[in-house]
Amino acid sequence: MKWEIDLYGFLESLGIANPSGSGWLAVIFTFGLAWGVTWCLIPAVRSFALQVGWADQPNARRLNQEPLPNAGGLAIYAGVMAALVLATLLRPIVIEGVLAQVLTILLGGSILVLVGFIDDQFGLPAYVRLFSQTLTALLLIASDIRIETPFGTPIDPIFSIVLTWLWVVGITNAINLMDGMDGLAGGISFITAMSLLAVSAQFETRAAATLLLAALGGAALGFLRHNFYPSRIIMGDAGAYFFGYVLAATSILGNLKVTTVFALVPPAFFLLLPVLDTTQVFVRRLMAGKNPLKTPGKDHLHHRLLAWGFSQRHAAFTLWGVTLACNGLAMKLQGMTSMVIIVTSGSIIILLSFTLWQRLQAK
Repeated sequence: MKWEIDLYGFLESLGIANPSGSGWLAVIFTFGLAWGVTWCLIPAVRSFALQVGWADQPNARRLNQEPLPNAGGLAIYAGVMAALVLATLLRPIVIEGVLAQVLTILLGGSILVLVGFIDDQFGLPAYVRLFSQTLTALLLIASDIRIETPFGTPIDPIFSIVLTWLWVVGITNAINLMDGMDGLAGGISFITAMSLLAVSAQFETRAAATLLLAALGGAALGFLRHNFYPSRIIMGDAGAYFFGYVLAATSILGNLKVTTVFALVPPAFFLLLPVLDTTQVFVRRLMAGKNPLKTPGKDHLHHRLLAWGFSQRHAAFTLWGVTLACNGLAMKLQGMTSMVIIVTSGSIIILLSFTLWQRLQAK
């Protein structure tokens, strides 16, 4: 009884929306299942990818010196889907009222996984990728997952659509552009997903975001077990698009219902590193007279760290630390207590440390 009281008090101190219920157990189950499924699937996916030639060749953007299997996104997608399906079957009431939102985000994510996978293996023109990202952004808008602009002007609906499109397409591509070094995109996605999860868990109305983020965080951690330097597999565009899209969608799900300028600040801080990296690359390439969308190069933040003498592992740790600090600030801006921020950050560090320890032990 004392243990139950202590657990209830601890959950209550973290601001869990319904600590006396079993919804939080469903979230833990979803996270654990996505982690386990992704972790276990990666070796089989890697083996098959090597047999059929699904691999990234060395190029101007990536750091690998030999072909590297690029189908990790398929295992990530499978892990997320398996976790959400089983969570729904075991406890349907958890997402009964938000099923449409979950299905919309998963539909958009599924489209981008397919497009990203085709691009990984065969290459697609930039306009095809942009069209698919626009389509998935419009899916969110049609389901009322959007950034509201209640300024009381006739152009509010148009402005809302444009701003939501910019956010979704921008974040989707920002995460993809960060996927140029072992462990970087996976680590950033995990940290961001867990931080957003800590915020969404405070509100029963954000059940859709909470479950999706639990599945995404688990899949990111399971993937990272095989992706930390030296990587055995990469997520490819399929995985990066999926991570970026779901993070972009969940960061505005039931969240941005106030004036746009101020409402965008907290979500922007959750994803500040990818946003800044993409912005500086875009501006630099424009100033150099290059097409930012068609000019790969080693001008990202992680490339600069490597040029300064950082190892890939140290560069990843540094950028993870920056991401964690930005997410801590974002949680503070969202009104989270110091207890929530400390427990969330500590949990992230512990889970990352355990995963990396297992990765290094497996060498």
